[in-house]
Amino acid sequence: MTLAPMTSLAAMPSPSTAVWQLGPVPIRAYALCIIAGIVVACVVTEYRLRRRGVAPGAVLDIAVWAVPAGIIGARIYHVITSPEKYFGDGGQPLKAFAIWEGGLGIWGAVAGGAVGAWLAARQLGIPLTVVADALAPGMPLAQAVGRLGNWFNNELYGGRTSLPWGLEVHVMDPDNPGHALRDDAGNPVLQPGLYHPTFLYELIWNLGVAGLVLVLDRKLRLGRGRAFALYVMGYTAGRFWIELMRTDEANHILGVRLNVWTAALVFLGALAYFIRVRGPREYLVPLGEPAAPVTPSGDVSQVDLARREGGAATVAPEGYRVVTEEQFRTYKKTGALPPTDDEPDAVGGADPTDRDATDDADVTARESTGRPEVGDGPGPDLTGDRDVTGDRDVTGDRDVFGDREVTGDRDAIGGTEAAEHAGRADAGGRPTDRDS
Repeated sequence: MTLAPMTSLAAMPSPSTAVWQLGPVPIRAYALCIIAGIVVACVVTEYRLRRRGVAPGAVLDIAVWAVPAGIIGARIYHVITSPEKYFGDGGQPLKAFAIWEGGLGIWGAVAGGAVGAWLAARQLGIPLTVVADALAPGMPLAQAVGRLGNWFNNELYGGRTSLPWGLEVHVMDPDNPGHALRDDAGNPVLQPGLYHPTFLYELIWNLGVAGLVLVLDRKLRLGRGRAFALYVMGYTAGRFWIELMRTDEANHILGVRLNVWTAALVFLGALAYFIRVRGPREYLVPLGEPAAPVTPSGDVSQVDLARREGGAATVAPEGYRVVTEEQFRTYKKTGALPPTDDEPDAVGGADPTDRDATDDADVTARESTGRPEVGDGPGPDLTGDRDVTGDRDVTGDRDVFGDREVTGDRDAIGGTEAAEHAGRADAGGRPTDRDS
């Protein structure tokens, strides 16, 4: 009796070319995938930043800093964790700068990108935690797209397998980077057997992490960087087991691949942050009203043809202030900025801990005329400590979204009639309270 060898009836092919020449310029599939991933991350982050109150286009200002810093960090991590390729006997130190030949570490990319994003966020006046939470689902999507570059490069595969999705891997030509080695007949040479497509496992896992972050962030209203910590936990959990399947060259510590240790440590750090840090989702309002765009008149040379017809150019604010979600909703509905902690809600600067201006006026009237005011004596006081509608705002304690009004007793459209009601806080003579 003879046993037939285990062979797969299906297989996943790999590209035999990863570089194309556009005249003298090489077009690398890996670089295209990285760029496409960056674009995906920027689109998702821009959408989420706008929903949190950040002016349009802020993600481009952040990307200008974060992307180069992330690439530099990724390369530094690769060089540090694989020093034998560049230093020591037979090493080529100048090759450490040949980033186009491959060699980027995701851990360094995240660390470097975080530094760049922090620098940009400081200039824009945006808390880094807001940027991180907005980026959380876009980051794994970018990594998923980037992993397609490993497929073009015929790299990051696992051990032998007979599964239907086993990967065919080409022998790449060392003298012609980006191209498969070819036999005498001109056919690309394949490695014997099929292999686990670990790059594909990670791609699918990253898509799942992005979905997980979106679902839990919507349900739990994560804030203060916790959505980003959730992404880190999800990614490193998958990277841990996927890294154990890989067979490509790597440095080891205690017989285990270095990236396995890194994934475990980063997971524990993200878990500790997620558990210890608490707080609601952060929303932003401008520190001051953005400068109104200048509408030219008369002089055709002053007309901005790039501006959309009928629309005003968006002016980015000088900075932002963190508010609650309910305050942000009220701001979006009414356009009135919520008061800061160091200014009273009432117009005119009256101290909310003092009596109303109308109360003081009533006392003066009683002293000068000797007659009791309407509010004196038995019966309800029509001008005293409570207004005709009670302590509740005319809009009620709940706004149109069904949430509690976070601006307290202040009217949603109040605070704008100082010229008509100078010297008093509201229609009933009772000053509004500070934000709780």
